[in-house]
Amino acid sequence: MLLGAIADDFTGASDLANTLARGGMSTVQFVGTGRGKTDCEAGVVALKTRSAPVDDAVRQSLEAARWLLEQGCEQIVFKYCSTFDSTPSGNIGPVAEALLRLTGTGVAVVCPAFPATGRRLFMGHLFVGDRLLSESGMQNHPLTPMTDPDIRRWLQQQTKGEIGSIALDVVRSGAAALRNGLRAELTAGHRLVVVDAIEDDDLATIAAAVADHKLVTGGSGIAQGLPQNFRNQGKLSGTAAEVPLVEGPGVVICGSCSTTSQNQVACHLQNHPGLAIDPAVLMRGSMSVERAARWVEANAAENPIVYSTAAPEVVSFVQQRFGREDVAEKIETFFGGLARRLADAGMRQIVVGGGETSGAVVEALGLKNMMIGPEIDPGVPVLVADRSGPLGLALKSGNFGAPDFFAKALDRIAGHE
Repeated sequence: MLLGAIADDFTGASDLANTLARGGMSTVQFVGTGRGKTDCEAGVVALKTRSAPVDDAVRQSLEAARWLLEQGCEQIVFKYCSTFDSTPSGNIGPVAEALLRLTGTGVAVVCPAFPATGRRLFMGHLFVGDRLLSESGMQNHPLTPMTDPDIRRWLQQQTKGEIGSIALDVVRSGAAALRNGLRAELTAGHRLVVVDAIEDDDLATIAAAVADHKLVTGGSGIAQGLPQNFRNQGKLSGTAAEVPLVEGPGVVICGSCSTTSQNQVACHLQNHPGLAIDPAVLMRGSMSVERAARWVEANAAENPIVYSTAAPEVVSFVQQRFGREDVAEKIETFFGGLARRLADAGMRQIVVGGGETSGAVVEALGLKNMMIGPEIDPGVPVLVADRSGPLGLALKSGNFGAPDFFAKALDRIAGHE
């Protein structure tokens, strides 16, 4: 392995793995550490730490980083969401600082920008499309509401050290100017530095500037230029493993409540049957995994969807009544159990919407690693795991994908354009 990555959720891991594979690196996504094949140039470790207690997130991330370094990785990427999903007391800052200490790194960039999906960073402020992050719908996220678009200010609440910042005009001056800027920030005592980027060319400049950095942090966009650094050193083989096609039957599972996911669920329901899971009914025990599985099996020929997606006010009401963490755990346990029950019965395609839901599904399925297939939509590839034969998956962040993503994903897993 040349490059090792740690992602704080499963959809983020597949997003990053997709970016690295498209950049020409043979890439494998691992579930946890030390599992399965390691003959790859880039290894992406998928963790479920985005909403975990800080101590747990730091411990798991350091364990993953140590394992990746043992595999020979020359550079570590700490990948978080392109909408910087966290809370003022969240994990991004503590994990980044812990990785700085582990790797002996002086300074690391912080750049969640991903222009292909509308995430741009300007003057330290994160935009989603033409809206500030705090006006994009992310302020209503049920677990990590993002109410401040200033990444410098948000990150400062999570860290012990002062946060640095480098503006777009320095990035546009080239990699050498950016390297000088990062050295100046380190001299000023700033070890985590928020760096602006609004176009892919900006990300390429950042990648060139950090070619010799042991640690890089950001969204998957930051990794677009990293394979080129290894290519320039003549270290890439230029070959990738062939990913098998996986025919159906298939099912869609969606636990995300983002505006994007709501639109995608509505689109899928126009041509496919759906089973809505009311979280309140789930909390009362009136809906079981077995009951939902029988419904899916009865509709398997039509690519059905099972979803708990709802409007923010509905989610808020249920959380207030039953407790935010209890509701989240119940939904994740339900969807994980449903995916396992269906896969055990022969379901070969599973498309999942939502980061927390994706993590629950992959863990419940007991997968060790996944091969990276073709891209479905920006940031979301086909994944193929071995579970008594090939199992095709797509793990979609709540805010990613076109309105017709779910149907498109099932087609792409099977090799249909």
